[in-house]
Amino acid sequence: MAWRHAPGRSRAGLAAALLVGLGLGGAAGSLATWVWLRPPAPLAAETLTLSPASFASLPGWADDDLAAALPAFLASCARLKAARPELSLAPAGTAADWQGICADAASLAPEAAAVRPFLEDRLSPLLVGTTGEGAGLFTGYYEPSLAGSRTADEAHRVPLLARPDDLVMVDLGRFRDSLKGERIAGRVAEGALEPYPDRAAIETGALGPRARPLAFVADPVEAFFLHIQGSGLVTLSDGGALRVGYAAQNGQPYVAIGRELIRRGALSRESVSMASIKAWLAAHPEEAGALMNSNPSYVFFRDLGSPPADPNGPLGGPPGAQNVPLTPGRSLAVDRKFLALGLPLWLDSTVPLADGGTLPLRRLMVTQDTGGAIRGPVRGDVFWGHGAEAERRAGAMKQPGRYWILVPKAVAARLAKGEAGS
Repeated sequence: MAWRHAPGRSRAGLAAALLVGLGLGGAAGSLATWVWLRPPAPLAAETLTLSPASFASLPGWADDDLAAALPAFLASCARLKAARPELSLAPAGTAADWQGICADAASLAPEAAAVRPFLEDRLSPLLVGTTGEGAGLFTGYYEPSLAGSRTADEAHRVPLLARPDDLVMVDLGRFRDSLKGERIAGRVAEGALEPYPDRAAIETGALGPRARPLAFVADPVEAFFLHIQGSGLVTLSDGGALRVGYAAQNGQPYVAIGRELIRRGALSRESVSMASIKAWLAAHPEEAGALMNSNPSYVFFRDLGSPPADPNGPLGGPPGAQNVPLTPGRSLAVDRKFLALGLPLWLDSTVPLADGGTLPLRRLMVTQDTGGAIRGPVRGDVFWGHGAEAERRAGAMKQPGRYWILVPKAVAARLAKGEAGS
């Protein structure tokens, strides 16, 4: 038995017609890995399916340290407890369905022996699928680290810009339900919204005095990938540190430079990854700037203050789309058109190893972020945290997998009866 949820005309289907991805992740900042192709042909709506399951059937359920996900879940619960009771968390009910569960979860002992029976008693797992398929794509993202300075100097010349005061971002879903999840950006000229300058124009001074640097970094390639990841840590030359996060984007389409390198024959489709793209840019400095500028998308940042002492600790990451700190290895970016933020889910995928092998990735996650490349009912981006190992995992991860959302038992019962609003 499976229950279906169709959120109207699928913008994920529209994205698939317009864009082709390389699957390199990049959730934070709603960016990453898409290439504009052509206007779309009409597509059928993509449908989310939910199939009842048992906890005993979840691969690896008995082996995970569930308490490691408890801080992430409680952080999301804090948002849900403060929400209006009628707030929809489709397909997992409303905030009212979760508020009692969240209140009780706050009193749990931080150990798997307490968390496991609580989840099994209060929640039910539902396998998420689409049009009969349960498998999807799972990528990763991370928080990069860059050397920088508050002011420009000989070693630090690449600016990280704050949001300009004339940039207007429009959530089209506020005007048409059929455009839910779609956004545009530009600036107003003579009473009309016009496109904002692209990356190449911004890099050559098109913003004039509206270009307000938060900091300057040393490496233009690392700055480019910071735009993709959406947040990062800047180690300042004076000994301090600064965390920057996504503030806005110029509204221009994202063009994946990896696809351009494939087109040139510089990289093969099998070998393209974050690491191989960085290696090519380092080996071809005379061509690197033009290649990066072939991506017209540009990201602006906000100052998030000093990072915590341990950015890889629980809740040590930058804020995600739910506006709670991300937890490395436990926060997942999903498509908000199909899954609400703040929901626990069970992930069954793999982690690529440096030697080409894989390890199972079976653990409790929480939906706390989203991203422009994260499209479809079964699609996820794992936040791996900060540092070299996080970068390696994120850059290599393009794995098949599936997930089960955990919903309140009352919601599962309503879904089984076919009741609307669940």
